[in-house]
Amino acid sequence: MGLFLLLLGNSVLLAQSRFGQTGNLQTNTTPITYDSQGRPMKKNTGNDSLQRRDRNADSITIFYKYFDSSRLRTLDSSINDFTTRFPLPYYYHTLGNYSTASQSYFFNPIMKPGFDAGFHQYDIYSYTVEGTKLFQTTRPYTELSYVLGSKAEQLLSVTHTQNRNSNLNFSVEYRFNNAPGNLKNQNASQNNFRFVTHYQTLNKKYENFFVFISNKSASSENGGLQDVAKLDSLALNDPYELETRLGKAGTAGRNPFNTAVNTGNIYKNTTFLYRHHFDLGSRDSLVTDSVTYQLFYPRFRIEHTFRYTTSNYNFFDKFVDSARYQKYFNYTTRDNEPISFKDAWSDLYNEFSLISFPDKNNLSQFLKAGIALQNLKGTFDDSVATMSLYNLSVLGEYRNRTRNQVWDIEATGQLYVNGFHSGDYAAYISMKRMLGKKLGYLNIGFQNVNRAPSFILNPISRFPVANRSAYGKENVIRFFALYENPRNGWKLGGEYFAVNNYMYFDSFFSAKQYATLFNVLHLTAEKKFRLSKYWNWYTEIHLQQTTGQPPVNLPFILTRNRLAFEGNFATNLFLSTGLEVRYTTAYKADDYSPFIGQYFVQNTNTISNRPDITAFMHFRIKSFKGFLRVENLNTLNVKNGFSFNKPNFMTTHNPGTGLWTRFGLWWNFVN
Repeated sequence: MGLFLLLLGNSVLLAQSRFGQTGNLQTNTTPITYDSQGRPMKKNTGNDSLQRRDRNADSITIFYKYFDSSRLRTLDSSINDFTTRFPLPYYYHTLGNYSTASQSYFFNPIMKPGFDAGFHQYDIYSYTVEGTKLFQTTRPYTELSYVLGSKAEQLLSVTHTQNRNSNLNFSVEYRFNNAPGNLKNQNASQNNFRFVTHYQTLNKKYENFFVFISNKSASSENGGLQDVAKLDSLALNDPYELETRLGKAGTAGRNPFNTAVNTGNIYKNTTFLYRHHFDLGSRDSLVTDSVTYQLFYPRFRIEHTFRYTTSNYNFFDKFVDSARYQKYFNYTTRDNEPISFKDAWSDLYNEFSLISFPDKNNLSQFLKAGIALQNLKGTFDDSVATMSLYNLSVLGEYRNRTRNQVWDIEATGQLYVNGFHSGDYAAYISMKRMLGKKLGYLNIGFQNVNRAPSFILNPISRFPVANRSAYGKENVIRFFALYENPRNGWKLGGEYFAVNNYMYFDSFFSAKQYATLFNVLHLTAEKKFRLSKYWNWYTEIHLQQTTGQPPVNLPFILTRNRLAFEGNFATNLFLSTGLEVRYTTAYKADDYSPFIGQYFVQNTNTISNRPDITAFMHFRIKSFKGFLRVENLNTLNVKNGFSFNKPNFMTTHNPGTGLWTRFGLWWNFVN
């Protein structure tokens, strides 16, 4: 009922904004632009931040900011890095097939206090509230993209945003990908949907945001190959003929339109978020030749955030082979008796905050204090058992991005004072300083999180985790620094972690806690070298090192290098083509448990892979972008003729793909 009233209220505001105003959207033919706070102001020139085709008939001014951020950003039209448009970053790996369980090559502990269900292997593919873009545009804007890969892999995405008038914007995003896979029982798919509205009254005193997000991950699990040595003696040169550890023989398929899962994981989560606030402050106006723009400078804000999230996590196997379960996973089952592990959660969150703005001309400087109440309900094995929890927390925040853009300071804190996670807390501070136009920026910061173990380690969870006990709270301290010099095209950065009571998994069904304090150091360097007029070399190097012998295995070096021939070779043609190489030094890569959805530490097998080599050709013609990539050239095996059947390994029993092609199209246009 509460959600219905919120949606009804938003609909009323939409109706008011549509029929209660006479102002039109502004194109570049008007004398109006926007300042760093998103407020209208007179132009000094006739140029807009983004133009398409005829600047008088079809131009557009568009910018966005991320949810819970005040920094305005413009759209990225670059083409030299494919991973900026692909959901999976270059520093992640999967089980060998896109959309399957992913893991970062970097040390990546959970840095959020409070409730956590414990399932994160598909997070990188999902839409999030933090990643939500709030657009402001003078004309309707649409972006369509389609990527087609080998073995019928495909990814489709659509983004549309428009302002119905100057104070009401909505946007819709949809992304679907399907990857049938290179092995049996490896098909996976992702469905993501996001709808956002942003409304502000004409007097600027009231503003609201509505965000709806839905994510579904469906991934078949094969547990890896039964015998990886047979990759060297394939009869048909196709790894699909090899038997896997999970999945019934004869039931697997490669239909790209059939993402049915018989053995694997299906995760779903849905989020409704409604944030609104009422401001007290002073008024002003901007008068042009034909239009008067009302300005409002808030000094004090009353804010409420409502969030309702439902999450479902389910592993199931409809075709159980007890002999294979016992042999490969040491788990006792019964033949042809399906198994299922399921946790479901509903999360109702209300936050009330008071915000003060010391400088009326700088909305990026504010002080916030608030209190939050969270109500959780867990349902296990289809309502056989339920559990209700609550958390009460207090929070504070200070931000100050100075008007001269020299300083950017952010400090946040949250403490759980009562409830199931009482004693959890998070503290974060970041300070960024512009050293000069030639010297660039320096950003330093500190973060500390104290958190209870994820709920999958609680005995009530239906997922089969052994040796559950009353584990202590995990504490992670992180220091970080980043120096950027855009003028010379390079970055230097570092992270230092100090971890106590580290939670980890060490087998298919077992969790442990490492009580000894240990450290992780991560150093990074990025540089663009201009070799000639058209040749550029982009290099990224990461070094990681642990102290002592903690249960953390990381590659000492991860590096990516791109050698590209690029430039503007015609009036509207931009080209970037060349080779991309990614390499990690040998290390004891984590194994993966499909039953509990966790990567776990192993110290038996060392993975030593060849560098990943990709040939690419990227181009842009006006608003049309194309990407052609031939990946995994490193899998060439000259011993068996000219064939690409020597893959790198993601885990001990999960090989990557052979030669893989991807062709992608991105097209954005102004309606």
